Amino acid sequence: MSMPAMLVVAPFDDALNAHASQRCRALERLGCRVEAVDLLERPGLFGRIAGRDLQARLRKSVEAVKPAAVLALRATELEPELVKQLRKETRVPWLNWFPDDLRTIADVLRRAPAYDRVFVSGTDVAERASAALGHPVEVIPPGADPSVYRPLRSKDQYRANVVFAGAATARRETLLSGLVEFGLALWGPGWRSTSLKDYCRGEAPDTDRYVRAYGGASVAVNIHHTSFGSTATERSVNQRVFELAAMGVPQVVDERGDLARYFEPGKDLMVFHDTTSLRKIVEAALQDLPGTELIGASARRQMLTRHTYMHRCKQLLDAMND
Repeated sequence: MSMPAMLVVAPFDDALNAHASQRCRALERLGCRVEAVDLLERPGLFGRIAGRDLQARLRKSVEAVKPAAVLALRATELEPELVKQLRKETRVPWLNWFPDDLRTIADVLRRAPAYDRVFVSGTDVAERASAALGHPVEVIPPGADPSVYRPLRSKDQYRANVVFAGAATARRETLLSGLVEFGLALWGPGWRSTSLKDYCRGEAPDTDRYVRAYGGASVAVNIHHTSFGSTATERSVNQRVFELAAMGVPQVVDERGDLARYFEPGKDLMVFHDTTSLRKIVEAALQDLPGTELIGASARRQMLTRHTYMHRCKQLLDAMND
């Protein structure tokens, strides 16, 4: 069976939006011809006069590529009315793979009806979206590209017993404060304005430095953002779960309802529930590094077998053919 041409509409960069290009590469590896419209590209005055506004760019791209479908990824620039108009003009299916958790559910529900089909990242988001749209919404969770997130033994400024890379929040500050005596290193924006500023080694603003930061860890900590101050009703897991698994770094992560769908707690990763359990788990992990490294290796095997972007994009293509 020949694979379709796909037009991917997304912001592309090597930081927050690095996974857009990784998903495009996975589609290409599956045999698709992939063309992209970069939403971060801003035409100048001449371009706007010449008709290079977003609607015109998208319409012309569809005409040139003749895709089987248009796939939107984190495409917040595409307002629902614009998508409806483009669907009418282009006469090809428009899909949206929403990447976020419940923090953006209101935006998902506002945008989803404009598309022919939508996919979401977790069962909690799917539950809300299915109820609002009146039909089942399929979950395609995050993944990672193991050629990007690979085992790496970082040294020098990247070496640390315990590493967290991500933006500072009050909840994260409280949880991580209990780990300072274990050799904590923090990477990400905002930490120099917190009580943990002395443990901040930089911002890791791009993928390479992010991988190096976690690659220097004996134990990697992953703390989700939350919508309501509690993870009690939130099930979606973040991209970092899969990135760290691909790297083979032993991971300590806060409990989320969907975790067990992808990895086995205790075998593939270590799960904490509060500040006390986080501290105990990290301390025990550092006291048994050979056993802890087996957990990271197990997660990597599971990742390569089930959770790469090749697996995710194959699921998307199969759904298109249903």
